[in-house]
Amino acid sequence: MYKTQACAISSQQFTVYIRQVKIKYFENKMAKRALILLYPQNEENEVTTPYTVLKRGGVECTLAGPTDEPVVGSSGMLIVPDMALCEAMKKGPYDVVVTAGGKFGWQSLSEDRDVGTVMREQEKSGRLLAAICTSPIAMKAHGIMFGRRLTSYPRVENVVREGDNYIYKYDDVVTDRNLITSRGHRTTFDWSIKVLEYVTDRETARRVAAEMLMID
Repeated sequence: MYKTQACAISSQQFTVYIRQVKIKYFENKMAKRALILLYPQNEENEVTTPYTVLKRGGVECTLAGPTDEPVVGSSGMLIVPDMALCEAMKKGPYDVVVTAGGKFGWQSLSEDRDVGTVMREQEKSGRLLAAICTSPIAMKAHGIMFGRRLTSYPRVENVVREGDNYIYKYDDVVTDRNLITSRGHRTTFDWSIKVLEYVTDRETARRVAAEMLMID
């Protein structure tokens, strides 16, 4: 007769394990959440494009500015944020934090301590940070993701590379673990789709790309 081996886990431990499995299952089923930063002189399409792409992919998007007042973009467009960043931070965590660029957009991002805080939280937690155009300058100013591969708007390459804090690449979109960066303007759609794929799945990203006539 075979003897059954005594189970090494108690019924209480098993109950806790099952509860954790259920929590993880429902977390995966819950809508993903994106925090999209909207700061003075940001390039408007680098804010609105990821917002549109992520929303179409079922991602819950929060548009956060330095205050809840309308923000003037690099082309003069007024965009109203959902709330101030300090309020949005209380509603985290977020699966992705998105930062736009603009000729002078990096300055307001670099000067705001809360921006540095949310970037640092993404880095430490392993959640995604998506930066485009000149916004890697703000990453550098806040000491974020040093040693990673990234790209930026070509005209600020020297600023980003100065100090050898990053491994600079020339691809349109560069992914290094939980960091996705891009050049800007023309590459904004591809970058947004890559971000969507990261936080959801390839099937969702392809569906949204097809709906927006980015692929056949």
